[in-house]
Amino acid sequence: MPRLGGWGRKGAPGAAAGKPGRRGAEMGRDLGSGCYNSLARVGSLVRSLSSAQMESASTTVPSIVVYVTVPNREAGKKLAGSIISEKLAACVNIVPGVESVYWWEGKVQSDAEELLIIKTRESLLDSLTEHVKTNHEYDVPEVIALPIQGGNLKYLDWLKNSTREN
Repeated sequence: MPRLGGWGRKGAPGAAAGKPGRRGAEMGRDLGSGCYNSLARVGSLVRSLSSAQMESASTTVPSIVVYVTVPNREAGKKLAGSIISEKLAACVNIVPGVESVYWWEGKVQSDAEELLIIKTRESLLDSLTEHVKTNHEYDVPEVIALPIQGGNLKYLDWLKNSTREN
């Protein structure tokens, strides 16, 4: 997957040939024109994202990414399958090799887990949360949601059409 921003790569922002110190200026480390240019680019990016949000709002529904950890691949596949079967999400990625360090029952714990990355409608969060709580083996399963601010409109439209309304 390509890295965003490209800091430090040849031809990328901050790596202009023959301009030592340019990277620091691009990152806002001085008060010269580099800082202003950097701020102007940020403003332009924010305006672009706002336009994409407005455009996507007219064709899609408010959407979220939900994180749920599971103890192993088998549990992840079972939970992911039931979420998709119930049309509570359009897609569930199962990410292996997650190490979770957390506070539980008065001490620091550490466990190998797998992470489910679930893409769904914002309106389905309560139903999805209840489904996870009912079908998960943990006493307190992780269910946290982050808003999708924009993206590939065709994908977001597919997400809408692949999930139930409520």
